[in-house]
Amino acid sequence: MVKSTGKRGMAGGKSKGGEVESRKAAETPRLFDRSSPPAPLSKEGEKGNAAPARSFRPRPPPLKNSVQYVKGVGPRRAEQLARLGIETVEDLLYHIPFRYQDRREIKQICHLQVGDETAVSGQIARMERRFLARRRRWVLEAVVRDETGFLFLLWYHQHRYFQQRYQLGQRVLLYGKVEKGMKGGKWMIHPDMEPLEEDDETARVLPIYNKTTEMTVAAMRRIVHGAVDRYVDQVSNGVPQEICERLHLMPLNRALRQLHVPSLDAEVVELNEATSQAHRAVVFDELFYLQLGMALRRRNTVREEGLSIVPGPLVQQIYGILPFQLTAAQERVVEAIFQDMAAPHPMNRLVQGDVGSGKTIVAFFAALAALDSGYQVAFMAPTELLAEQHYRTLTPLAEQLGLSMTLLTGEIRPKRKQEIYGLLERGEVEIAVGTHALIQEGVRFRHLGLAIVDEQHRFGVMQRAALRKRGANPDILLLTATPIPRTLALTLYGDLDVSALDERPPGRKPITTQVFHEGERKKVYQLVKDQIEQGHQAYVVYPLVEESEKSDLKAATSMAKELAQTFFADYSVGLVHGRMKGNEKDAVMQRFKAGQHHLLVSTTVIEVGIDVPNATVIVIEHAERFGLAQLHQLRGRVGRGQAASLCLLLAQYAPGDESQRRLQVMTETDDGFKIAEADLAFRGPGEFLGTRQSGMPDFRVANIVRDSKLLETARDEALTWLERDPNLTTPESRRLRAVLEDRWVGRLELARVG
Repeated sequence: MVKSTGKRGMAGGKSKGGEVESRKAAETPRLFDRSSPPAPLSKEGEKGNAAPARSFRPRPPPLKNSVQYVKGVGPRRAEQLARLGIETVEDLLYHIPFRYQDRREIKQICHLQVGDETAVSGQIARMERRFLARRRRWVLEAVVRDETGFLFLLWYHQHRYFQQRYQLGQRVLLYGKVEKGMKGGKWMIHPDMEPLEEDDETARVLPIYNKTTEMTVAAMRRIVHGAVDRYVDQVSNGVPQEICERLHLMPLNRALRQLHVPSLDAEVVELNEATSQAHRAVVFDELFYLQLGMALRRRNTVREEGLSIVPGPLVQQIYGILPFQLTAAQERVVEAIFQDMAAPHPMNRLVQGDVGSGKTIVAFFAALAALDSGYQVAFMAPTELLAEQHYRTLTPLAEQLGLSMTLLTGEIRPKRKQEIYGLLERGEVEIAVGTHALIQEGVRFRHLGLAIVDEQHRFGVMQRAALRKRGANPDILLLTATPIPRTLALTLYGDLDVSALDERPPGRKPITTQVFHEGERKKVYQLVKDQIEQGHQAYVVYPLVEESEKSDLKAATSMAKELAQTFFADYSVGLVHGRMKGNEKDAVMQRFKAGQHHLLVSTTVIEVGIDVPNATVIVIEHAERFGLAQLHQLRGRVGRGQAASLCLLLAQYAPGDESQRRLQVMTETDDGFKIAEADLAFRGPGEFLGTRQSGMPDFRVANIVRDSKLLETARDEALTWLERDPNLTTPESRRLRAVLEDRWVGRLELARVG
């Protein structure tokens, strides 16, 4: 720990609003202020005495009833539906089909063409199981005929189900893709098949639903359509009528009915692309309430009492100590942070910046401002390696300024942890850098004024909230090196202020990125050897630590040994991965940084925070398994010195497939924001950040990539409405309040601290 030589006393916990210690942060987000609840109304509509709470148990509205009581469900199927997040009647109505089949034209077998995806009807002429020796598996084959010809069918699964349900001579309706068999003839593999009654209305657009494995497609459809028939007219519009009229949105109940039971004149292409007018109405409703809730949360945050922090002598001193000048972008972001911290309400700011844009030093400026006002600072990172990197980076600056700083991670011995706990509680440590250990039981700060969370998307919402509770409404500064596309920022961080470090420090050289197929491995190794021969160093990154019997991915441990014994036998090869103890990882990294290892074999543990200027080439194995944003992070480990650098992506792909198209993006740009946009478009928001860890809203229908324009429209409409009625008190807003509170405590759990 760096010993303190400064004489600043800790603040007494005062804020402009009064005593900080007397105030507790809210456990759950409150959208509306309620100093006192309204008295209940009597039957005549006048205020009267409420009945005792225990004697009055109102029945839930029909849409909130358990799905168990929908016709065709029952207790067993209710348990199955719960796996899909379907627990109420309302959930069932919002279980929108993911695909639609156009069955308005039933073709005869003689008119089928290879490549057609169509419907056909006929009689079952043959059905039997057969063993395929070449594939070593049983299959179910069938033949369906009509007056014009024969169609062959093949299923790899559910043999017993089909054999029990269908008999020879039975008329069936099929839907699938027509393929050409190896021995000629027309085939459908895994077609949808259902019995065809004489009076069946076969001309229709058929919705296809996600279902549990125990349930048939037809059963799922019957359950949903039964709920639609009985309940959908009870769905009322949540979006104000004037907005619906202005944007030409159809009523919500009509939109839901059309999505579940499309009319015969429906545009199937629009339905499958989720661009129909019915989709638009349901999606806008969802996004409008998301943005309305975000705006209210942001406003309530501004109203909360917080700490008023003003920069002082430490901030002035740091300018003379730094061996470099801040970029214009850094100066701009630091100024925005200082303005937030000076305000008498909690700061909630996200700073996103590309690899190497200088986020750590910006965060240090914020920390110094907090120390100038007498408060402590917590700096939390997702991994021990990154926490240690921050600690090493900031220690020389802290020593020159006479600051007390400590490192708290899971690797710290229990006795030392107890010592650190005491120092923090007494206020004898001013900056605590650490991992999740900072929010463990027993950690108490005397006066926490600023909490910094690095690589914040790797933490769950509750972890960030726990850090905030270590103080009384401290300022929050979130950092991320994963640039967030605008559409995602509006969704995840609509209640935060967002700053972008969009300028690189001077002297950084561009990195040349190339994609190689697995068969070009020797060429890649030669490029690495050329860099080592020039006196530089290299990384080789693998997605796994150890090889799995079920995976063909190359693993770091085995490949480190192989490379050291073969192609790079004349060089020193180091190995680092996440399962190593902190001191072991640190020792390897220190040797690599000192030049003792020419080649460092690693897992993605080096993704962030590692700074070795002499490393000029990075090889990423199985690059097709990584997201573009993660590849960009890994690429940022090189190009940190004055020499030109290389990023070599080794991948397995078929020419022209999506993996090749994705990786091509890496060769075309090194702009993290452009890469993030492309990554979001390829993978979707859940996989882009990791839904659980990011606090991503659980959308029922909306997709923020597909519906980005509608998202911005919804935001504009929500803000306009709140400008006119900030507290949602007018008669037109009563419906908004009810719907918003219902959804806020249910599905709109957003990524915000507190």
